[in-house]
Amino acid sequence: MTLAPERPTQPSFDSLEPASGKVYASFPVHSAEDVQAAVARARAATAWWQGLGYSGRKDKLDAWKAILAKRLPELSEVVHHENGKPVSDAQLEAGIAVDHIAWAGKNARRVLGPRRVPSGMMMANQAASLEYQAFGVVGVIGPWNYTVLTPMGSIAYALAAGNCVVFKPSEYTPGVGKWLVDTFAEVVPDHDVFQLITGLGETGAALCRAGVDKIAFTGSARTGKKVMAACAENLVPVLMECGGKDAMIVDDDADLVAAADAALWGGMSNAGQTCIGIERVYATEKAYDGFLSALTEKAKKIEAGVSYGPITMPSQVDIIREHIADALAKGGTAVTGGDIDGTIVQPTILTGVPEDSKAVTEETFGPTLTVTRVKDADEAIRLTNATTYGLAGAVFAKRRGMEIARQLRSGMTSVNSVLAFAGVPGLPFGGSGDSGFGRIHGDDGLREFTRAKALTRQRFALPMPIMSFDRTAKTDGLLLKTIRLLHGRG
Repeated sequence: MTLAPERPTQPSFDSLEPASGKVYASFPVHSAEDVQAAVARARAATAWWQGLGYSGRKDKLDAWKAILAKRLPELSEVVHHENGKPVSDAQLEAGIAVDHIAWAGKNARRVLGPRRVPSGMMMANQAASLEYQAFGVVGVIGPWNYTVLTPMGSIAYALAAGNCVVFKPSEYTPGVGKWLVDTFAEVVPDHDVFQLITGLGETGAALCRAGVDKIAFTGSARTGKKVMAACAENLVPVLMECGGKDAMIVDDDADLVAAADAALWGGMSNAGQTCIGIERVYATEKAYDGFLSALTEKAKKIEAGVSYGPITMPSQVDIIREHIADALAKGGTAVTGGDIDGTIVQPTILTGVPEDSKAVTEETFGPTLTVTRVKDADEAIRLTNATTYGLAGAVFAKRRGMEIARQLRSGMTSVNSVLAFAGVPGLPFGGSGDSGFGRIHGDDGLREFTRAKALTRQRFALPMPIMSFDRTAKTDGLLLKTIRLLHGRG
């Protein structure tokens, strides 16, 4: 009797709980062939998904967000176990994501539907229109720090626009991705509109090469460049949401207590693992002492491991330790914190840190803040902009808040608050420079997952054809007169 050859066992990897290091769950490492098959299934589902139209897709997205809203505590527990953040913070994040799903479904037709465009005098015989057509299949590579809100900025908007999605969550938090895909399958059980693939970096690279029509990536600039290189092989367009080194400016007339509270939350919530989190603070001469005093007092009430969780990615601890050590070695002072116990980093406020230190120039991604005294808001603006990043930031000021905010080289800025723009579904989210390019959220976020389609339809023939080899010298003369009449008086 001949035995059939054994099929090789699919390799797997473990998702660990950051707080304990215990295995939370195991997941398959999907191969390049697995990824290609998922993309093929998504491709087959696009005709059905797009055939639902805007209203049909809105109905499905509304049903999905209702499941998420009702089971928010369950989702928050999954986020807590895999990412490590407190359940209450996970619930806040997931709740904002639900709001984004609702907004995307509600506004897709308004933003992307056909609309007339004026033809102008030169082309008055043409009826012009513009519409936006879905790409088809979008690959989303998600992060581990905001495992619901951040990828949802791509997933929900891509789905609302008419795309199918293949989602590769971070290898540190695949359980959250599975939970999202599984709940969507409760709404759309018979079509592969939203699928999960899991694995390490090789799986993400395979997604870039699997025939998707666009990749939406969130992660470090270093990894983003690798994703772009893989996508460049087949000219696959990319959306890059990378890191930041965001700053807060505290002007003379700021509410110092409110500014201190916001800086602490912006810099240390989620253990500082926030791409749009505050890492630098520039306070003017008049505001500095009062702000630092309020910040220090508030920081004393923060309990590492309780107020915020552990560092999710163990290798990040070494970077945080290096940045603190470099700041101290160059003359800085740790007003609070500076201590690290395993993956728990104490809330660390650093003063007197020179602008060339790593704590100022590189993304720390930990619960640290550098606080720097500056002469005035103009110096603060200059120092804030002296970075290769250009993601977000904040300004605390009563009189010049909006004026200062407009001068910051960032995609997003909050005035007298922090991170508020991320919770407004109608606002675009994204940066420039090492922070990436492209936008999620808002009208721009919907258009990001479509191709603009320009259409003209001739309503009547012109007595003088201008786009023809039959054009005569007389026609050329009349055309020249027309151009001069319309545009010659500047």
